[in-house]
Amino acid sequence: MSNRGGSNRSGDSDDRGGFNRSDSGDRGFKRGGDSGGRGGFDRRDSRGDGPDDRRRGGEGARTGAGGDRSQDRRAARPEEPDLPDDVQAADLDPTVRRDLLSLDKTNAEAVARHLVMAVRLIDDDPRLALAHARAARQRAGRIAVVRETAGVTAYHAGEWAEALSELRTARRMSGGSGLLAVMADCERGLGRPERAIELGRSDEARALSGDEATELRIVVAGARMDLGEYDQAVVTLQTSDLDPARTGSAAARLFYAYADALVAAGRTDEGLTWFLNAASADLDGETDAEERADELTGDNPNP
Repeated sequence: MSNRGGSNRSGDSDDRGGFNRSDSGDRGFKRGGDSGGRGGFDRRDSRGDGPDDRRRGGEGARTGAGGDRSQDRRAARPEEPDLPDDVQAADLDPTVRRDLLSLDKTNAEAVARHLVMAVRLIDDDPRLALAHARAARQRAGRIAVVRETAGVTAYHAGEWAEALSELRTARRMSGGSGLLAVMADCERGLGRPERAIELGRSDEARALSGDEATELRIVVAGARMDLGEYDQAVVTLQTSDLDPARTGSAAARLFYAYADALVAAGRTDEGLTWFLNAASADLDGETDAEERADELTGDNPNP
């Protein structure tokens, strides 16, 4: 997948577990499943049989006439990845753990440990991270943060359709407009840039501000580039945030995306300027803006 324009992964991946639902993060814009180094910048509801399931631990928690139904459901549950002994439920972010209080204690502990593993592995082994996220979803599919984590993890693993479905489910459960940029980038990953652009025009998109709004603009610009609409991509990114004095990850990603769009539109000199701005803003070396600038000036012998 190209990472011309795309979404941040929209969550912290530290060992505390859980994804930050209000922060778009500070990593480079790379789509899940993409190993490229360029910075630049994506309800299925496993309902139970009644309201008691929610109070008593979610899926597989209720018994009823005719036998031990929880045993039957556990038997039907797909094999789960192993949980290392050193991974504890207490490692999960407390705000996420509170969302698991509707589950029975044993199930909540297992779900929490799977979420911790999903977050720990998301950068280095996204496929295994996704297996843990799926295990958590299987156990607690009615918990919004679990569905959101499954969606973000699927995004990292390049499972665009699954990610989009999970994130839509999470948003229906909890409301709000978080992760809209990730959902839009999933549409790009599925070869539907027009839908990404539609999301960028939605009422929810207009309600975004700050870095979240910028992230979505970058995705929409990437969708424009997917369609060969390079001039429109440039215009999409022209906001007051294009201030060369800014530094930091968010600024570097925006400047990089703008430079990429300018070069694609044939405005190479301007693109070079903004790649240099991106390199200056990129204090943590998250993008390859400096290398892109070298390519444009011919200073890199092996572009």
